Amino acid sequence: MKILTAKYLLRCNKEFDVITNGAVVFDEKILDYGTSREILSKYQGLEVLDYGDCVLMPSLVNIHIHLEFSANKTTLHYGDFIDWLKSVISYREELIENCGGECIDEILNSCKKYGVGAIGAISSYGFDLKSCVDSGLKVTYFNEVLGSTPNMLDTLFDDFQNRLNSSLEYKSKLFTPSIAIHSPYSTHPILAKKVLEIAKKNDMVVSTHFMESNHEREWIDGGLGKFNDFFNLFLPNSKPMTSSLNYLKLFKDVKTIFTHFIYANDKEFDEVKKMDYITNCPTSNRLLGGKKLDIKKIENLTIGTDGLSSNNSINLWDELRTALIIHENLEINKLAKKLLISVTKNGAEALNLNSGEIKKDKYADMIVVKIPDHIKNINTIATSLILHTKKVKEIFINGNKISVCVS
Repeated sequence: MKILTAKYLLRCNKEFDVITNGAVVFDEKILDYGTSREILSKYQGLEVLDYGDCVLMPSLVNIHIHLEFSANKTTLHYGDFIDWLKSVISYREELIENCGGECIDEILNSCKKYGVGAIGAISSYGFDLKSCVDSGLKVTYFNEVLGSTPNMLDTLFDDFQNRLNSSLEYKSKLFTPSIAIHSPYSTHPILAKKVLEIAKKNDMVVSTHFMESNHEREWIDGGLGKFNDFFNLFLPNSKPMTSSLNYLKLFKDVKTIFTHFIYANDKEFDEVKKMDYITNCPTSNRLLGGKKLDIKKIENLTIGTDGLSSNNSINLWDELRTALIIHENLEINKLAKKLLISVTKNGAEALNLNSGEIKKDKYADMIVVKIPDHIKNINTIATSLILHTKKVKEIFINGNKISVCVS
């Protein structure tokens, strides 16, 4: 057992409790917490790590990240989703070739530097499997399935099963294989149903993209718009494979993380808001010609960076800063607290991780963040952290201090 002490302890619970001069007792899990005076009096003779003028809080959860196109900087086309998608198809092989294991390892190491202890990795090809297994992070590995050509469904399902089975060989306390279904416009309902049966049988969390662009909205609602032209390049006379509500109903009785959701309507919000999580990727949405997600109506909000195919940074603090700035209609200090909870408590709950809060019996997944100056108003601590944090001083996963390069 050890004790961590710091100037401020952020529990990241629903009430966003802050303890001044706080301390945590832990081994693999959190055993107790409180003020430093209480904890040091109660637990004598333990090793004490005193971090002084710092914030101690749960480590972050980047719930939606694509690693396989991490070589992109200026290759892909931004501004419109269909134009971006065409560029992905054109340069896919080049980008994959330019980001092998070392490239992905570097991205995963940088996640730890930013204070991320857990990720939801969306994998289309499986090229990032070994790097994720060896990363030291808590990884939920979403093997993604997509494809809409009816005579290819068996082949696509077999490929998916092979990737899933490969990932299941590495299942551990840190690595959890799971399933992703790409989207309603790209995945045949028969294929989605077969994959979801596996998820139900094995009690897996599922991830899916939903209503990321106005083009998806037009296509699903009436077979119109730029997606009509796009699909007719490959399959003339293409039609939408499902309605939006029928697609959402496929996920009944499966814990699902819906990513983007920016063009969803009220009926679609009502369908998912009671039990599922919605992930916002504000930078990606902006770069691909999308709009802001209306996060006022979302209780189970989570935040992801998406990948470097549609972002210039996978630093989750950068993503939080973007969200803090663009939602100008929300009171900034309340918003900052909501955002920090979205990448701690909510992210962990969405991935079925027993972490994300400073709470007894939660895993000791924690970060220490150096504060730039004395905080005069405790009510603004979340805002100050989001505005000024770029990297963390320390990160602990399952109570173990993780060595990271902080340059």
